[in-house]
Amino acid sequence: MNSVNVFLALIVGLVLAPTASGLIAGVDRRITARLQSRLGPPILQPFYDVFKLFGKERLLSNYWLAFCSFVYLVAAATATVLFFLQADLLLIFFVQAVGSVFLVVGALTVPSPYSQVGAHRELLQILTYEPLLVLVIVGIYMVTGSFKISAVYELNTPLLFHLPLMFLVLGYALTIKLRKSPFDISASHHAHQEIVRGVYTEYVGPYLGIIEVAHWFEIALVLGLVSLFWSTSVIGIILLLMITYFVEILVDNSTSRMTWKWMLGSAWAVGLSFSVINLVWLHYR
Repeated sequence: MNSVNVFLALIVGLVLAPTASGLIAGVDRRITARLQSRLGPPILQPFYDVFKLFGKERLLSNYWLAFCSFVYLVAAATATVLFFLQADLLLIFFVQAVGSVFLVVGALTVPSPYSQVGAHRELLQILTYEPLLVLVIVGIYMVTGSFKISAVYELNTPLLFHLPLMFLVLGYALTIKLRKSPFDISASHHAHQEIVRGVYTEYVGPYLGIIEVAHWFEIALVLGLVSLFWSTSVIGIILLLMITYFVEILVDNSTSRMTWKWMLGSAWAVGLSFSVINLVWLHYR
């Protein structure tokens, strides 16, 4: 990529992507409220919340929380920028994984039982969805012959036609990654389910604001991975993203939280089965 394209990728990855994700989070809240027969907050409410958090006093149980929140943000932002630079999918995967681990480390550094339980559950979620993401990346490699995102955009037919079952596996993994019900075992964004926020319990004030912004980067990265499955058409990408995220909202609002054992067993059973079937089909077709 030339310098102009790199600059544009940096602008999109660091500014436009998290801004769009904040708006998506606002739309998510609004649709969720309507599904629950409520009016719901303004679409810009996520931005109001983050600005308010940044204006609060800096209170910390220890300085590890501050350090871990910054690492989580930097890792999420870096992974998102690498995606728009059409870099290596494995590199993007490992960068975002580092951020996820530091989020857990921060929660484990405090004695709060809510934070400790949330951290252990977050680790279980990481162990559940990351093998599935690796399998999806392997499937993309088998189709394109490369781990580079740029190779996906060189395809003449949508990736979804080659990896239909892998797309379902990706949806399963992303539901866990976004902490949507029934997999919101480490932290819940539904007020009626949880008074404290699990792994986020001890992140307060501006540091919780940093976590929220990092989550916006993660939403952008997640939707970016989904977009790869219809990379041959802009209209196709938009429709696929809208349908996928709307299904995520419906699942989130029509299911209740399950146990970590059910999450681990069902995700691996469904994910590994679908992955093996799709990979064998690719190999012998």
